[in-house]
Amino acid sequence: MDLSGRAALITGAKRIGGAVARELAGRGMDVAISYNRSRGEAETAAADIRAAGRRAYIAAADLSDPDACATLVDGAAAAFGRLVVLINMASVYSAVPFDDTDVKVWNAVVDVDLRASFLCARAAVPHMRRGGGGRIVNFSDWVASSGRPRYPGYLPYFVAKAGAVALTEALALELARDQILVNAVAPGPILAPPGTTDDEVKAVEAATPLGRWGGEAAIIQAVLFLLETDFVTGETVRVDGGRHVR
Repeated sequence: MDLSGRAALITGAKRIGGAVARELAGRGMDVAISYNRSRGEAETAAADIRAAGRRAYIAAADLSDPDACATLVDGAAAAFGRLVVLINMASVYSAVPFDDTDVKVWNAVVDVDLRASFLCARAAVPHMRRGGGGRIVNFSDWVASSGRPRYPGYLPYFVAKAGAVALTEALALELARDQILVNAVAPGPILAPPGTTDDEVKAVEAATPLGRWGGEAAIIQAVLFLLETDFVTGETVRVDGGRHVR
């Protein structure tokens, strides 16, 4: 798919989401961004999109609220008059011991990491159909894509991200006749989280066959491939430096 002149919505503007938004704008796309608490980062990304000569739309959205998902998607489509790309990047990621994982903790993660991806996709499909097709890119995680949990304390996160893979495959089948291609990205060590120590950074490098963190460019390249391809759907691309083979 040629990206120039088309419109995309990215849920989650923090860090990598903003980098993807800038790349898409550089390739001629209008880009909408949602945020929950990272308003400053969303505004900075929007300014960069406009500096590239494209239109930007930002919106606060609590994606744990089902109504907010449809409102966000329809608002982005209205702002641009079209919507052909949806990138579901919003995520809740925090370690919680099993004994503290009650229904509130479970819902806080699963509602954003899995349910919102479905609801945003469901809202986006009518707009994509009107445009003759589209692309949906969900975000999973290399651990979930590897087929087994590896770290305790992330029960709802692992389940939600494993569900994102299943959602991707099921949506790909449902939407193929509409020429809406649905794929997923499963990141590994891309950017060290804030507060990561030097020893922790080195430990991740040592555990990664390629021996390094991927950086924003690794995710950008994967997303671009999945947007531009015309014959890949229902696939999850692990961008993890080979972590899953070790």
